Amino acid sequence: MRTRTRLHVGLLASLLVVVTGCSTVTEPVDPAPVGSVEYPTPANTEIDPQLDTSEAGDESCDPTASLSPSSQIAPSSTMAKIRERGHLVVGVDQNSFLFGFSDPETGDLHGFDIDIAREVARSLLGDPKAVKFKAISSAQRISALQNGEVDIVVRTFSITCERLEQINFSSVYYVAGQRVLVSADSTVRDLSDLGGKRVCATHDSTSLINIAASKAEPVPVAVDDWSDCLVLLQQGQVAAISTDDTILAGMRAQDRTSTKIVGDRFTEEYYGIGIPKGNEDMVRYVNSVLERVRGGAWQESYNRWLREDLGPASPPQPKYR
Repeated sequence: MRTRTRLHVGLLASLLVVVTGCSTVTEPVDPAPVGSVEYPTPANTEIDPQLDTSEAGDESCDPTASLSPSSQIAPSSTMAKIRERGHLVVGVDQNSFLFGFSDPETGDLHGFDIDIAREVARSLLGDPKAVKFKAISSAQRISALQNGEVDIVVRTFSITCERLEQINFSSVYYVAGQRVLVSADSTVRDLSDLGGKRVCATHDSTSLINIAASKAEPVPVAVDDWSDCLVLLQQGQVAAISTDDTILAGMRAQDRTSTKIVGDRFTEEYYGIGIPKGNEDMVRYVNSVLERVRGGAWQESYNRWLREDLGPASPPQPKYR
C-alpha cells in the first residue's frame, strides 16, 4: 500500500511540473484587429462605369411610330414558323415585381408584361400558355433577339432611336417615367439632390444613361437585375435607385416600410415589344394583337397589377408610320 501511495504521489508531482511548465511558456495572443466589414456587392456590379450619354434625349427619330398592324399569316411568314413549332419563345424579366416576377412557391411567372406576352401566344397559337419564357437581364435583351434565342422580348423595354437601329419594336403599349427610390428616412427630394452619391440602375438601361447624364453628377452603379439594386439600397451601399416608376413601384411594394418614391417624372419611357430586325411581318402581327389588347385585356391586367401603386391609367394610343 505504501509503495502504491508513493507512486501516486510521484505521478501527481510530475503532472504538476508539466502543467506548471506549460503555463509559464504559453502567453495569450492578441487577436488581429478587425475593422468595419462591408456587405459584398452582387456579381457584375460596376461603380461609375464608362457610359456613352449621347443616347440621352436623342430625337433623331420618332420612337413611338411603328408599322401598321396586320393579322395575316402567310405560309412562309415568321408567325407560320412559330405555329409549326407549337410555342412562342419570349424574353422576360423574373425579378421585377408587378411586371415580370417568379412566384416563390410555384416558380410560375406573373405580372403585366407576362400577361402581354401571353396575349400574343393566345392570338398566334390559340393558347395563352403556349409560350416558353426565357429569363434575361436588361443587357441581354437586344442580343437575345439578334442571336435568335427568343421570338420577342417583353421586358419593360424602352423604345429608343439607337435601339431601333439594331432591332424592331411594336407600337407603344405602356408609357412610364423615370423617378427615384430612396430609404424612407432619406431627405432626398429628386435626382438633383444626389450629386456625388451612388445611384443604382441596370446595365444597358436608359435609366443608367439618364443618371450619368444628370447635371447633378451622381455616381452611376450598374447591376444585372433590379433586385440587385434593391439589395444595395437596403444595405446602404447606394443612396438611391432611379428608373421607371413602374419598376420602382414594384420595389416599393416589396418593402413599403423602409422605402419611398420621390420627385416627379423627368423622362417619358415608351415601352414596346422587341422583335428581330428582319421580322417586319411579326411587328405588324404583334401590333394587331396590341390593337385587340387595348380593348380590354390591357385594362384588366393593369388594374390587377399596377393600379394600386400607380393610380388609374388607360392604354396609350398607337402611332403608325
